[in-house]
Amino acid sequence: MTVLRRIPPAERRLRLAARHLLTPARRAVAPQEVAEALIGLHATDPATVFLSAAARMHAPTAAAVDHALYDATPPLARIRCMRRTMFVTPHHLAPALYAATAKDAHRNRGDAVEQLRATVGWSPTRYAAVEDATLAALTARGRATAVELAADIPDLREDYAVNAGKRYETRQRVSAPILGTLAAEGRIRRTRPAGSWTSAQFRWEPAEPFPAIPVGEAKTTLARHYLAAFGPVTAADLKWWTGWTLTDTRKAVAATGAEAVELDEGTGYLLPEDNQPPAGTDHEPWVALLPGLDPTAMGWRHRDWYLDPAHAAALFDRNGNIGPTVWADGRIVGAWAQRSDGRINHRLLTDPGRHSRVLINNAIQRLTIFLDGTRVTPCYRTPLERRLAATDASVGHLG
Repeated sequence: MTVLRRIPPAERRLRLAARHLLTPARRAVAPQEVAEALIGLHATDPATVFLSAAARMHAPTAAAVDHALYDATPPLARIRCMRRTMFVTPHHLAPALYAATAKDAHRNRGDAVEQLRATVGWSPTRYAAVEDATLAALTARGRATAVELAADIPDLREDYAVNAGKRYETRQRVSAPILGTLAAEGRIRRTRPAGSWTSAQFRWEPAEPFPAIPVGEAKTTLARHYLAAFGPVTAADLKWWTGWTLTDTRKAVAATGAEAVELDEGTGYLLPEDNQPPAGTDHEPWVALLPGLDPTAMGWRHRDWYLDPAHAAALFDRNGNIGPTVWADGRIVGAWAQRSDGRINHRLLTDPGRHSRVLINNAIQRLTIFLDGTRVTPCYRTPLERRLAATDASVGHLG
């Protein structure tokens, strides 16, 4: 009987710090290095991309992240991939991630057509005509916001109820599913927002679809990158993170040649070349203030080795989205939020020790310098983040 090498939580936390560029010695120079290390940065909330990159860079600036996203030949691409969620990922990885995780394009189109048929009474013919007009208007303009396109095409101004009849019902213009479908197919892409780096009002421009990659090959590529960045992981971790079926997950893990190891959660997997403990230089103390939806906080299905389950209710919203967190030596130890006056509040849920408390105060100063007066409110508010944002006095105590 083969005895698997056991990897305890302490070693996993050391790996997390090194692979995710969270110790001062590991910090990156450029935003693309951060995206490369983490495969992608969550981008549902535009501010997350900037804050996740800044937490891992030696000398972060919003301008550096902006250039990496929106220069003429940007090294980063913003795409919908894992779990049909927006990510900013290295441009060279985008085709594989898209092929490995994107739902069938025709089914996405079918969903959008059916949605507009049911809500505003559009026929498939009308949908196709409006889509063609949208592409023509965007080509003529070169770059435009949804509002500017709606000025050219009156049909795009129609709106409909989302979650009709529920307490959280909202209204949305038909431009959203039309532009979303075109983006999912790679025919258009988001460019620099109309406002600041926290704005979600993106401009759009025509794009060339990604080159075709066989799905099996793409899934193996994604699994290998995930194992390198997040390993050791369980099959459940990879399944949750990608949105794949369990069968596809197991096939992809096997195709990477990953080796089995023993974790507290059960069997985990590591790449063969990654089966050594972290180097001594990765043992240095560290803290980090990570934003809501940061890839490190959201990277695993099983989180007990870095998050006390008793703290989850305060740190996550009802849909499983994590808010801004305070980390110390591989564990989540608290939360932070920005007040209306721009100052950073934080609260510790467990005591990381005197030295870490000093480092946390230094990290708050570092984040304040990066923000430079910019006010950031997470898209997904969590109970503790709301309380901290509404508290006038600075706090840092346990509770």
